[in-house]
Amino acid sequence: MKVQVRLFARYREAAGRDRVELELPEGGTVEAAWAAVAERYPALLPYRPHTLFAVGQDYVAPEHPLRAGDEVCLFPPVSGGSDGADLYRMTEEPLSEAAVTAAVVHPEAGGVGVFSGVVRNETGSRRVKFLEYEAHAPMAEAKMREIGRMVHARWPGVKAVAMVHRVGRLEIGEASVIIAVSAAHRAEAFEACRFAIDRLKETVPVWKKEYFEDGEVWVGLQSECDHRH
Repeated sequence: MKVQVRLFARYREAAGRDRVELELPEGGTVEAAWAAVAERYPALLPYRPHTLFAVGQDYVAPEHPLRAGDEVCLFPPVSGGSDGADLYRMTEEPLSEAAVTAAVVHPEAGGVGVFSGVVRNETGSRRVKFLEYEAHAPMAEAKMREIGRMVHARWPGVKAVAMVHRVGRLEIGEASVIIAVSAAHRAEAFEACRFAIDRLKETVPVWKKEYFEDGEVWVGLQSECDHRH
């Protein structure tokens, strides 16, 4: 079966190309893809202990099985931002858009993209009184760091990423999450910011409960879990 492998940053430079097409046996794994690429480009071998793998838009384990047509991304260790200048935090304190934006300001950045998610007063035809957010904070912050690494790998022009999510009770109009991304150019800042919030919604363990005048419901659960009075 044929699979595509994408190389980023120092891996791309070491191989002299950003894509490699491989022919693997049926049921071949991500690890097998890595081994095949490293055999062609031995300069990659020292990076194996630090390499992150992704298929599509998800991180995967080395033993992840591949299918014909899959695209495997090899992400090198990130430097100059992720986990260092970057900011990933769960908090019970009110969020400040100015503070989160300031956290990513960089002298080489020509643009900053910011997303602020705020509590609205209505869902469908039901009036919202307030929201409560609950999270597995250590895992949530770890997942946000993973997203940050993906952002840095996919958009080399990104200089810094900040992702802050609030937990506890939030009133109408308060911000529940703020994401800011600074980059050399505005297109990268916009694209990376949108990617980050989309991935956060899909993978970060945060749960939202909406309180209405006639009951409450955990968002995403079916109607049998909607506790109405």
